[in-house]
Amino acid sequence: MGTISIPEPLPSPIEDSEKLRKAVQGWGTDENAIIEVLGHRNSSQCIKICQTYQEKYKESLIDRLNSELSGDFRKAVKLWIWDPPQRDARLANEAILVTIIEIACASCPQHLMAVRQAYCSIFKTSLEEDIITKLLVGLASSYRYDRKRLEDNVARSEAAKLHNAIILRILSTRNKSQLKLTFSFYKQDYGNPIDELEMLLQRTVWCIASPEKHFAEVVRTSIVGLGTDEDSLTRAIISRAEIDMKKIIEEYYQIGLVVGDTSGYYKAFLLALLG
Repeated sequence: MGTISIPEPLPSPIEDSEKLRKAVQGWGTDENAIIEVLGHRNSSQCIKICQTYQEKYKESLIDRLNSELSGDFRKAVKLWIWDPPQRDARLANEAILVTIIEIACASCPQHLMAVRQAYCSIFKTSLEEDIITKLLVGLASSYRYDRKRLEDNVARSEAAKLHNAIILRILSTRNKSQLKLTFSFYKQDYGNPIDELEMLLQRTVWCIASPEKHFAEVVRTSIVGLGTDEDSLTRAIISRAEIDMKKIIEEYYQIGLVVGDTSGYYKAFLLALLG
């Protein structure tokens, strides 16, 4: 359910490498040629192009594009052509809490394992060690069994546990003064206000049950109001373009507003990924 439009017949990695080399040589850079190639290739094809470019020209395509491009366009192109586990590892290293939830909950188990391995390789430490919030450590370190068979008795039992969760019991049985004191100690001991926990739980549930709903909300909040949150917009489109962007568009039809809220080659590249 991705939105990437790949040409047929598909040029070879050698042809793509030659076109990209021509785009970055000489005076000026041919940004349109870069968009024409990389904006219409999936992740595995981009990886092959990077490998072929390295073998043919003895330089890193990512490094060359980093020196030739600028701004949000450069950031978006680099994120797109990175191997997805390495991309998510780098996003996790820079991440706000919501981004960690996206990576941990909206990814298949195999991808999350690959992200953890890439993170350790790049940053010489484990992803778990760099995540402070206990909820997020549990999400990132677990292996969620991705089987098709569903068990009604397990679902019913765990639904009951959620309904009778300790946090609900506390909120429903303590008086307001006691709860205010509890909230104060929570912030003092764990560094975050209690309402952030509610937000994290909501995002976690959305990412597991309906990733398209979460990423539609990311897109919406990135383009409403004054200014645009280009980092969030880029992250959402880059990470989901091959996976479920069509569903995200159905969930939030106004995703087309990115046309009016972005500009230049950055806009052109995002539109290419949106098909």
